[in-house]
Amino acid sequence: MPHHPRLLVADHVAGTLRVLNLPDGHESSVLHGRHLAEHAGFLALPGARAAFVDDRAGELVVLDPYGPDEGRPLIAATAPVAIPAEHLAADPTGRHLAVTTGLGRNEAPWSDLLTAIDLHAPGGPATARHRTRPGEPGVTVLGTDDPLVVLRHREPGQFAAYRHAALMAAAPSCPPADPHATLPLADDDGHGDAHDPRTGRLFAATGSGVHRLRHDRGRLIPEPSLPWNGPGRGYYLRLDPVRRQLWSVVRSGPPRPERWPDWHNHAWWHQLDTGRIGRVPLGPGLVFRLAVAAHHVAFARVHPDGDELLLLTPGPHPEPAVTARIPLPAMAGAPRPGGTPWDGVQRRAIAASPASPLIAVTRGGHGQIELIDADHPERRTTLGVPTALDEGGHLALLCPDDPGSGDPVGR
Repeated sequence: MPHHPRLLVADHVAGTLRVLNLPDGHESSVLHGRHLAEHAGFLALPGARAAFVDDRAGELVVLDPYGPDEGRPLIAATAPVAIPAEHLAADPTGRHLAVTTGLGRNEAPWSDLLTAIDLHAPGGPATARHRTRPGEPGVTVLGTDDPLVVLRHREPGQFAAYRHAALMAAAPSCPPADPHATLPLADDDGHGDAHDPRTGRLFAATGSGVHRLRHDRGRLIPEPSLPWNGPGRGYYLRLDPVRRQLWSVVRSGPPRPERWPDWHNHAWWHQLDTGRIGRVPLGPGLVFRLAVAAHHVAFARVHPDGDELLLLTPGPHPEPAVTARIPLPAMAGAPRPGGTPWDGVQRRAIAASPASPLIAVTRGGHGQIELIDADHPERRTTLGVPTALDEGGHLALLCPDDPGSGDPVGR
């Protein structure tokens, strides 16, 4: 019998992680005492596996959601890493990983630790930690034979590349790492990274546009940047590895966080193979992360007048467009006008897989997940979990032979 999709449901506040069988929501596995690093998120790996960082234990955890069905443990591997985890990425094979550190619950940058991981090292997973530069760097891992770990720094903006093999071979005790190569980044406000394994290109979102680099035999070669095609900027990039599109949410409007209901949001897209770029209006309020499903790209929009799930057909022919707006049940602790949309409020997490039409979105604070079949939006189910999913929790949706691992950056 073929395996059904699996939904990973992390409550990083309560410290639980559940694996739900879809579409019925039956719990197939559960982990207690695991606190997912929400900003680093889940990283899809080949073989329908996923990795995350436990921000309390200081561990990278590799999950095998279908393992228990075949007599394998749910946790396929663990490896010690530096925390608080900010970003997580892998090379296209899923063997070589990197984790950067960020602020955690601190007001200013203080940690400069980078962790390199080899999941297939002799004797089991191995890690090495290095000092780089304090901040909140993004990370990508380019190439497979001799992969480069590329950090995207801000203030001042810079790309710094390290050979993964050199990081793993260095001495213990967190020595400083000297970059193999550096390139200046004109903007100091970088936020959002993506990597296209087919071409070796790296993408970094900044205020002025999406900067591009190409990986060629250990070198980083800059290429012309991509415009946002209108006012505002994106803070997030995501690759659709099947249709070969890059996506972001462009935000414009009042700069003050308490004016968030008046923010304007557009879905920004870039067709990697043709170079075409476009924008699709999504409406006012807070839109951040997105999810790529089999035939749609999904966005969750939060607004005082009502929250909704937006479904876009990704194109390229015809061009991307909104095809459905699905109301979502209100959250009791939702952001309110006059306050910030991310401090002490409930949020929504969203997940999908390019191998399935199913889309999951949380109702933070209520322990509920709306599961919607994007091909038949009238088919929706509310799934419940025993914990509140405060701050929205975090989700990942996996399928057997999932092509989602073609996007090798944690989300």
